[in-house]
Amino acid sequence: MIAPTALLALDTLLTEEEREIRNTVRRVCDKEIRPHVAGWFETGELPARELARTLGEVGVLGMHLEGYGCAGMGAVSYGLACLELEAADSGLRSLVSVQGSLAMYAIWKYGSEEQKQEWLPAMAAGERIGCFGLTEPDFGSDPGGMRTTAKREGGDWVLDGTKMWITNGSVSDVAVVWARTDEGVRGFLVPAGTPGFTVNDIKHKISLRASVTSELVLDGVRLPADAMLPGARGLSGPLGCLNEARFGIVFGAMGAALDCLETTIAYTAEREVFARPLAAYQLTQEKLADMAVELGKGLLLALHLGRLKEAGTLTPEQVSVGKLNNVREALEIARKCRTLLGASGITLEYPVIRHSVNLESVLTYEGTSEIHALVIGKALTGIAAFK
Repeated sequence: MIAPTALLALDTLLTEEEREIRNTVRRVCDKEIRPHVAGWFETGELPARELARTLGEVGVLGMHLEGYGCAGMGAVSYGLACLELEAADSGLRSLVSVQGSLAMYAIWKYGSEEQKQEWLPAMAAGERIGCFGLTEPDFGSDPGGMRTTAKREGGDWVLDGTKMWITNGSVSDVAVVWARTDEGVRGFLVPAGTPGFTVNDIKHKISLRASVTSELVLDGVRLPADAMLPGARGLSGPLGCLNEARFGIVFGAMGAALDCLETTIAYTAEREVFARPLAAYQLTQEKLADMAVELGKGLLLALHLGRLKEAGTLTPEQVSVGKLNNVREALEIARKCRTLLGASGITLEYPVIRHSVNLESVLTYEGTSEIHALVIGKALTGIAAFK
């Protein structure tokens, strides 16, 4: 028997440092996450602050950023960390993605030096948590329609509006909130506890239960002028952040798929049907082979995009190719694995159903499959099918 990733000798494409980073994150997940995550999923709770400090000690929070206490690792190293985090649970990778690729990246890319010094070192250490407020109740795929406003009053800004489906919301020390102004869309840093700023957790989720998801309500929130991110003007600011986070999903989704496939190979080798291991049947082996091939293709795609990102040539439509393909294929692998586990596949004794329902959310957040298909379609035809 060989591991699914060994089928195409994928480790030969990684540097020794990249393999060590991957293995380090895997060890942390094995020790701190896997023994507890099914319970967190079942209760709909996550010890986010404790986990953030643990992940900060490992150096994965904002690990692809330079300076301010960040590790400054390459894109592939960051992607491999996302893979291992999501192999444990999509909610864990979401915590890290939102912290590093959305909240921290927005401050790192568009913030003033004072804002960077105030927030980034503590966020890299996991001592402070951030969230990213772009999506609204009526505007997800169309962020240009946002209704949240920021108006000048003297030397201050006053924000009004609502943001929805915000990961890390209620555990965050700062929210990066995007609002419409007379100068176009601008980003603002809203510290927790600011008068008029309230956060409500979203309950009754079936997916991403081991993740904090919240609604942000801004009712006359008054901020000083220096709360605005000076380097971001227009939708290119938040969309640039989203492209960073989507890159992590390209790797992360394959982590969920890998965990499902490894679990299923082990299960079918032990489960006997008609006095033979389930793995001995041709139909089973065909399913396992098909899933291993799709997993290998997805990992090769992720690695290729990672190398392009490290070279500074990665384009948004290439990220869309990765997100569209890898999440779609990961979800199909999870569903097929569930069939091989039979009734055991719907229990939290095994991770497969948890990955499957989590991937239903990953399929639609940070750009639905339809939106990414249209991004690719525009690149191919030169014609935009949406505004």
